[in-house]
Parts: sequence; C-alpha cells; structure tokens
Amino acid sequence: MAAASQPPPGTAFPLSEALLQVVLEDRVSDRFVNELLWSHLGYLPQPEGTDWPAATTTPAYWREAFPTAPDFIRHRHPSIHLTRSIARSHKQLLKEQLGFAGYRLGELYPRRTRRATAVNWLLARLAERGEPLPLEGPLPPLRQPPADPSLGDDGVAVGN
Repeated sequence: MAAASQPPPGTAFPLSEALLQVVLEDRVSDRFVNELLWSHLGYLPQPEGTDWPAATTTPAYWREAFPTAPDFIRHRHPSIHLTRSIARSHKQLLKEQLGFAGYRLGELYPRRTRRATAVNWLLARLAERGEPLPLEGPLPPLRQPPADPSLGDDGVAVGN
C-alpha cells in the first residue's frame, strides 16, 4: 500500500485500487469520500472549504438536482441518484475489479453501503472513460475504522 501523500493543491486524489480499498475499509473520512465524488462530478471547492457549488464541468443532471455538492454518505437521496446513474453493464465492477463480495450481516450500515456505492460509481466512471485503474497511488492519511460504523464523522448516527 502506498504511503500517505497529497496530490498537488486543487487536484483530486488519483484513483487506484489501494485508494478504493481504504474507502471500503472505512479508513478515510466520510468527507474525503464525498470530496472524491464531488471532484469527479465537476463540483468545485471554495477557498473556505465548506460548500462545493456545481460548475460548468458538472453534468447538467447533477447541476440541476444538486446545485451544491450533496453529502452522499449522510443522506440517502443523493446516494440513490448515484446508484441509478451507474450503467447496468457496470453494476458489478466492485465485485469484478476489487473482488468485493459485500459486507457481512453485522457490518451492514448505511454509511458503509453508501461507501460501496461511491466506489462502484468511481469504477464505472473509469470504465466509461476507458481509463485503467492502477494498483497503487497516493493515499491520504489513514485512520482506524470507527468503533461504531453507524456514526458519521461528527458522531451523529447516519440513518436510512
């Protein structure tokens, strides 16, 4: 696994199997997962780091449905939109490319299933663009998976 490193300011972390694996393992924050999605959807970070408004690079559907980047991990509604935007031919990429068989019964929490959706969407985006997924790449600082995976980074329960 690559050491923790940062891409140049203003650029998204390059996708790699190692990065997507740590997303699935809950070793990065919910905010980091959202920022990965937002950057690939064309939302632009603001200097104060709070909102990410849609830009001309954001697909029209997302720009209209979500003028400001949505929280895909905390809220079900945007996660459903993400799932529906994955082409049928790419629905199994998580399993096919990463060997991910899903979470076990005791590991099923909305936060984790939404992380799996996020990873599958990112894989589908690469597939649609004909881009390869490297094995290794830069990783952000990693954390231990949370003791209670039902809680968001802010300690508040993430529901359905």
